[in-house]
Amino acid sequence: MFGKRRQKKQDRSQNQSSGQAKTQLTFEQLMEKCRASKDFVSFTKSDKHPFTISYYKSMVNPELVHKDLIPYLTSCSSLSLKELSQEIPVENIEHTSDVQTIMDSVLTGSVIVQSRPGKNDCLLIPAATAEKRQISVPETEFSVVGPKEAFIETLEVNINMVRKRLPIPELHVKEVTVGKLSKTRVVILYIDGIVNMENVNTLKQRISDIEYDHILDSTYILQMISDDQYSPFPQLINTERPDRVAAVLSEGKVAVLVDGSPSALTGPTTLVEFFSAFEDYFLSWHIASVFRMIRLFGVLFSVLSTPLYVAVLTFHYEMIPTDLLGTLIASRSGIPFPPIVEAIILELSIELLREAGARLPSKVGQTIGIVGGIVIGTAAVQAGLTSNVLLIIVALAALASFTTPVYQMSNTIRLIRFPFLIFAQFWGMLGVAFCSAFILGHMLRLTSLGRPYLAPLFPLRITDLKDALFRLPFNRQSLRPMQMRPADPVRFNSQRGKQKNDIEE
Repeated sequence: MFGKRRQKKQDRSQNQSSGQAKTQLTFEQLMEKCRASKDFVSFTKSDKHPFTISYYKSMVNPELVHKDLIPYLTSCSSLSLKELSQEIPVENIEHTSDVQTIMDSVLTGSVIVQSRPGKNDCLLIPAATAEKRQISVPETEFSVVGPKEAFIETLEVNINMVRKRLPIPELHVKEVTVGKLSKTRVVILYIDGIVNMENVNTLKQRISDIEYDHILDSTYILQMISDDQYSPFPQLINTERPDRVAAVLSEGKVAVLVDGSPSALTGPTTLVEFFSAFEDYFLSWHIASVFRMIRLFGVLFSVLSTPLYVAVLTFHYEMIPTDLLGTLIASRSGIPFPPIVEAIILELSIELLREAGARLPSKVGQTIGIVGGIVIGTAAVQAGLTSNVLLIIVALAALASFTTPVYQMSNTIRLIRFPFLIFAQFWGMLGVAFCSAFILGHMLRLTSLGRPYLAPLFPLRITDLKDALFRLPFNRQSLRPMQMRPADPVRFNSQRGKQKNDIEE
């Protein structure tokens, strides 16, 4: 078996080396390939000015070329390329004859300047067009209180929004290029002196080992570097808020930004973080703790309410109170299906409405969701296909699932509800217990960048419980989360703060 693995690695390395050999082009072959595209421009200004200019007009800012670059080439026609690079007032000009460097630069918006068409050495002048949309309000992580900025698709702007909140030289940015076709820029952000470098090295290695032809969004990276790619639970947080990224970086975590993606990845993460809205830190700790407990209750209710209904009506009638038994019998009279069938019908109807509302334009989607839910629910009860009690339970369960602040975890909650229904149909309450134990055991084994997924609950970290199921005041959180094993665990000196308060009093 080990011989087969070794042979596969050798075959892969041989294929990579042969592929690299095939991609080695001469300068003339590169220019011939580029000229095959309609948007590639190559011209010489005149015989008196022998510089040849070549670029992709769809990638280059034409105003910079015609108003800034060409006048300098006209006035400096007697200079060599090396001397010309000192005269043109553009930064990061590169003088090279390496074909691979020329190809990478021209495809990212650089202008090729040659002294004469026959020579391979040239100047690479950055002139990429800077098309970007305006910074907008967060859509999936909207907050009533706090900042109203969200990431956009431009990498430099996203890094700027993080640096604006952390203006320190210890904030390091490391860049990696991923994707054989897309050549996507991926940056890793961390604070030197606070972060555990094991997390940085693990993340950098996993991103560098990605073998895929195109990376279009950060969610591609999320799926490829997760510890367990077969788990339905997300192991990194995908956020569109730069303030959240700045906060987790100060805790000793690592962030990933992808060029062309309006969201960032943060990790290592834990299960309780998916139920903590960042708005909790803008409210008083009493209100934030109550809201966080309501979200946790909403998740449990969303997952267990419908399976418990099926289990009780199928196996455990004796658990129903006498006063409620008459109502349930009246609601189910005339229904031809067992509880599991009517539960699946309603659950699938809710999922169809939710998908239709998400895929349609916003105004039409809201109308479809509201009108469709009322019409279908009322018609199903009047037609005798489902009971009105189950309709209320399913509607409340769907409403409770929306309380999850992170969208990826809300999708997981929608998914795991169906295994609970199947187990409840076959084994009743025992089946619900079996399914709960299976999911709990899976989460106990799950990790995020090698860190326990259920921390600080397991393994138990008493100091980290101050910001887990509930949130204590900021003056009680003098230490960073210990499950991250930060290099500097101390946020501030709590004793000095208490002494200052005593003096002021």
